[in-house]
Amino acid sequence: MSLGEHLRELRKRLVISAIAILLAAVAGFLLAPFVIDAIRVPINQIAEERNATIVYTTVTGAFDLRISIAVTIAIVIASPIWLYQVFAFLVPGLTQKEKRYTFGFFFSAVPLFFAGAFAGWLVFPHMVLLLTSFSAEQEATYLDARVYYDFVIKLVLAVGIGFVLPVFLVLLNFVGVLSAASIIKGWRVAVLVITLFTALATPAADVISMFLLAIPMVLLYFSAWGVAWFHDRRVARRATELEESLAA
Repeated sequence: MSLGEHLRELRKRLVISAIAILLAAVAGFLLAPFVIDAIRVPINQIAEERNATIVYTTVTGAFDLRISIAVTIAIVIASPIWLYQVFAFLVPGLTQKEKRYTFGFFFSAVPLFFAGAFAGWLVFPHMVLLLTSFSAEQEATYLDARVYYDFVIKLVLAVGIGFVLPVFLVLLNFVGVLSAASIIKGWRVAVLVITLFTALATPAADVISMFLLAIPMVLLYFSAWGVAWFHDRRVARRATELEESLAA
């Protein structure tokens, strides 16, 4: 496939993904008020002990925030479509049999993305309560709405995407780009990268949340290595059997 054909294929996949996200954003806009209420829960808990609230610093702040949340919801809802487009773009040259692997990756990536997003959603209230607890009881907590919601949104999406990355390792192994030996050889670097990733996705003071996110991601990395190891063994065994049959 030429460079021009690759670019046309990429444009096609991007257009399909964009349309899916745009349509899902309509539902996201309707669901945004319920999400905003859910995100306010930690602030309401803080307000029971001292003065705490979320403030909008601009006239259009509330509307802009609702749009941002609608887009985030759309990305989550449309994830089965855009994840499939990613896989379809990466594996255009596979045989018919190998293309069936794509559906296995697809049905693995989507649940992992939702699991990661859900993990980020479960962690963020704990992080908010912990970090705001450093202020004195007589002090008020006024959180800028945009900054606060950006913090939650980025956390949820970052963890969701982080949970999907091991699937791409398996995909690269199945198409012959990455061996199981290469995956396990770089495990120290992978653990370091995962730790740095979770440290950036969570506040520096919240070490517990960082490890709660890092542990399942490390386990997923080694699970990806295990799948790749079994696949490499099967490929090697088939190659040996073919050589023996040809020699006979």
